[in-house]
Amino acid sequence: MSERAPRGFLPLLRVAAALLRPHSSAGFRGARLVPRPRFLKCSFGALKLDMTEMSGVSLKRSCVAVEDDGAPAEEAKKQRVSECSVPAGTDRSESESLLGTGNAPGSPEAVNAGSGNNNSATQLEEEEEEEEDGLSEEEEEEESFADMMKHGLTELDVGITKFVSSHQGFSGILKERYSDFVVHEIGKDGRISHLDDLSVPADEEDPSEDVCTVLTAEEKQQLEELQLFKNKEASVAIEVIEDTKEKRTIIHQTIKSLFPGLETKTEDREGKKYIVAYHAAGKKALANPRKHSWPKSRGSYCHFVLYKENKDTMDAINVLSKYLRVKPNIFSYMGTKDKRAITVQEIAVLKITAQRLAHLNKCLMNFKLGNFSYQKNPLKLGELQGNHFTVVLRNVTGTDEQVQHAMNSLKEIGFINYYGMQRFGTTAVPTYQVGRAILQNSWTEVMDLILKPRSGAEKGYLVKCREEWAKTRDPAAALRKLPVKRCVEGQLLRGLSKYGMKNIVSAFGIIPRNNRLMYIHSYQSYVWNNMVSKRIEDYGLKPVPGDLVLKGATATYIEEDDVHNYSIHDVVMPLPGFDVIYPKHEIRDAYREMLTADNLDIDNMRHKIRDYSLSGAYRKIIIRPQNVSWEVVTYDDPKIPLFNTDVDNLEGKPPPVLASEGKYRALKMEFSLPPSTYATMAIREVLKMDTSIKNQTKLNTAWFR
Repeated sequence: MSERAPRGFLPLLRVAAALLRPHSSAGFRGARLVPRPRFLKCSFGALKLDMTEMSGVSLKRSCVAVEDDGAPAEEAKKQRVSECSVPAGTDRSESESLLGTGNAPGSPEAVNAGSGNNNSATQLEEEEEEEEDGLSEEEEEEESFADMMKHGLTELDVGITKFVSSHQGFSGILKERYSDFVVHEIGKDGRISHLDDLSVPADEEDPSEDVCTVLTAEEKQQLEELQLFKNKEASVAIEVIEDTKEKRTIIHQTIKSLFPGLETKTEDREGKKYIVAYHAAGKKALANPRKHSWPKSRGSYCHFVLYKENKDTMDAINVLSKYLRVKPNIFSYMGTKDKRAITVQEIAVLKITAQRLAHLNKCLMNFKLGNFSYQKNPLKLGELQGNHFTVVLRNVTGTDEQVQHAMNSLKEIGFINYYGMQRFGTTAVPTYQVGRAILQNSWTEVMDLILKPRSGAEKGYLVKCREEWAKTRDPAAALRKLPVKRCVEGQLLRGLSKYGMKNIVSAFGIIPRNNRLMYIHSYQSYVWNNMVSKRIEDYGLKPVPGDLVLKGATATYIEEDDVHNYSIHDVVMPLPGFDVIYPKHEIRDAYREMLTADNLDIDNMRHKIRDYSLSGAYRKIIIRPQNVSWEVVTYDDPKIPLFNTDVDNLEGKPPPVLASEGKYRALKMEFSLPPSTYATMAIREVLKMDTSIKNQTKLNTAWFR
């Protein structure tokens, strides 16, 4: 890569190489997977204007890159296991989305394309099962990240232009290590989820310890190798010496208990009885949970706490489902969590035992499962109260007084509840443009926007796929350029191969529903950001007649004689849709003008396809975080963690020793946010920075020259 890099970029490469050294935080053994750094230091000048408007001219301050979830190909290639082998066809495809609950479309999900025609979908599915996740370095683009990001979005492009506080900005490095950003889910009961118990709950239906003595050490070794696909045999046969029904039952129970994933049957061979253990699912098929063996007295769902590092929730579910040999849709959760972070959340899975789940702790790196319990019901999206964040900003330059002012402002006033940059994608084709084309019913444009060549941060194989598409317009040929076919581009190409170029709607429908809806939600977010910036520009940080507030779930107007009963923290703004009302002042006209310019009718937001009809929603314009605390710490070694994770505490690690007068200063902050709010927007308010990767990378590159 250095042979092609421009001279001015070489210092950046040296720093990047230094930051890529393995580390061993969070208690996992062996070399850690550390994505390429996109978070290098920059500096901020003073910003003294209240509710300052940012523009391309006024952004003279350098800033720091935050919440970059575009995982490099090496990360997928280096995904490792310690004691378990990955079954063929395991999906470790990368998500192209950025961090946060509003991931851009593209999270992998198993999709059944059904049968096809010429260049059949069946053949494509077979190719997908055989695809390798590892990509050689020669297959990757060697263009610098800074060059790739020069075509990306800035905050100004998506309507993020205002601040609410008057303090002076300062610099700091967010996510120098992904362990500097930790998210704990807050459940519907207000309890913060922690991983603090790895034990398997006692269950009267589990076999007693005595039955474990019925297998010899050699038999256990053979069964373990069979379970982990470490041998070439399709089954293991165990002779029943004392042939009684009770003895056979004990052996069946023992094998299923000790070796999750194996099934057993009894066979007669030359007058002798054998218990034969085998993988019922085979190496490529996905098995349903064993319903016949699930005790009626036990709840149908096993709930557990999932601790994960540098993996988004859907990717994590895919990994767990492949190891357990089940379908991803038997898992449920209350909310998606960040990728480039350490996150802790509750998961529920249908009819999988705690023993079987606990076994994964021996198999997987960057995951831990614990706090098991059996429950009657699954989890539902949106049931959570929010998330608690622990964030370290390293190498902060603000004085103690500046930090105090900034954090007090965050605690007392809050921040503008913008949708963060990760909502809109990282390349020259923003996700909101695709969403707008869907709402306009312009399906050829939808196809072109997703598949056409584009500038920006993309992996080499996607670039080749797009080039093939532009040259041939042959979906099967373009698909063959993709080693990872579960990305949105691959799914759309599979759909076009199956349904043909004249049925783009059906082809697009192959993409998982949540990912399709992400596009139109991105457009709603784009409109909302712009309208909120205009609302604050026109009326400031006080409620005015004609604003909207919620009474229960119903929006109502603030009347002239009622203004004094509300604060800016009560005011909401609508996301456009057919089931919302708009403010009574000038912002109503601004909504109409913006949608009209996009060839959309604000009075008719119903779509010909029901899935794409927007009902709309309401969102508070200012969020005041809860449970805000902070401290400034000093340290000498930039590689050491500055606080313990849940896994560190489980392993009994002492808290990190910090220097009383260290070389570096860090701001450690904690706060809780409701669902669907962005921690990056809170941090933006503290540091007074533009969080776009384009701006960060441009300024970072200039800083190193």
